[in-house]
Amino acid sequence: MSTEAERDTVGRLGGVPQIPEKIHELTVGQVSARSGAAVSALHFYESKGLIRSRRTAGNQRRYTRDTLRRVAFVRAAQRVGIPLATIREALAQLPEERTPTREDWARLSEAWRTELDERIKQLNRLRDHLTDCIGCGCLSLDTCVLSNPDDAIGERQVGSRLMVERRTS
Repeated sequence: MSTEAERDTVGRLGGVPQIPEKIHELTVGQVSARSGAAVSALHFYESKGLIRSRRTAGNQRRYTRDTLRRVAFVRAAQRVGIPLATIREALAQLPEERTPTREDWARLSEAWRTELDERIKQLNRLRDHLTDCIGCGCLSLDTCVLSNPDDAIGERQVGSRLMVERRTS
């Protein structure tokens, strides 16, 4: 919870809390309200090394203003499916205590372009073959590109499971 004094220093613009420039450290509640991320998400991001805080004498978290941009960066990267470990590696390339710039985002996101392009190709392939597999019902088409792409055994056998062949002597 923020104190009455903290609430008085935060205005609103279009429903979004505005934090005066003179405030250099933010509470977890202020970061949550400004970024739209739940407090629990901020704690999680911190536990994963995506953002940092310092602790006051009363053991309360305080975040620097650049945390807002870092949270926005994390959330945007998550929306396109970038794993948290990859996001953490990217953020580690940025100087501490500095808001990531448009150039930083461009440089870091460029490294993810190939991975995203490959995912898009896979999703297009899934979409294009989904009707066939739903129509099959058992995912055991002779050439099922969804359940077993590049299926070599499917050339010899069909079925939803591979059974161990027993030899009779």
